[in-house]
Amino acid sequence: MSVRKHRGLRLRRPFILGLTGSIGMGKSTAAAMFEEEGVPVFDADAEVHRLQGPGGALVAAIEARFPGTTGPAGVDRQKLGACVLGNGHELAALEAIVHPAVGKAQKRFLARHRARELVVLDIPLLFEKGGWRKVGAVAVVSAPAWMQAKRVLRRRGMTHAKLKAIRRLQVPDRVKRARADFVIETGRPKSATRRQIRAIASCFRSR
Repeated sequence: MSVRKHRGLRLRRPFILGLTGSIGMGKSTAAAMFEEEGVPVFDADAEVHRLQGPGGALVAAIEARFPGTTGPAGVDRQKLGACVLGNGHELAALEAIVHPAVGKAQKRFLARHRARELVVLDIPLLFEKGGWRKVGAVAVVSAPAWMQAKRVLRRRGMTHAKLKAIRRLQVPDRVKRARADFVIETGRPKSATRRQIRAIASCFRSR
């Protein structure tokens, strides 16, 4: 773990730690490890999946705006991705549907855990969408670029071109690392990553 800076961390209750990282950096693994340490985690991606899954609250609105992208299983992420990836106007239209609903779920999560010392908001686009302004500190999950590509290209339907397009939408890893309060390295054995996360959690347990 690299601890970058602790300038003026707002030690309110609960302390909100923003967890982020570019695609394929191991953020989901890091989030699960925080949960293993007893830290409540709000997973923005999981909430999106729930909202877009079978019977999800956003399925109808997405079908109305992007016809043919949903079915009995909810939103077809491959079809929806084809509509918005590389098209700023269409992506903004999708975000206008999704982001308010995720924001409401996040507020409910924070209210539910208001008595805890530490909570984690797992948000992929924390820097890109300005969410970093609403957290007390930021932990960035990072791995070497070759490892990132190897992980991502294993995913169904992923190509080098898609990965390149996604990277263009994300703040570069080197910039995220420079802006982070904590850098969690995942290009190592999981035991080493777990020790980093345990150390971060311990920073707030005795505060």
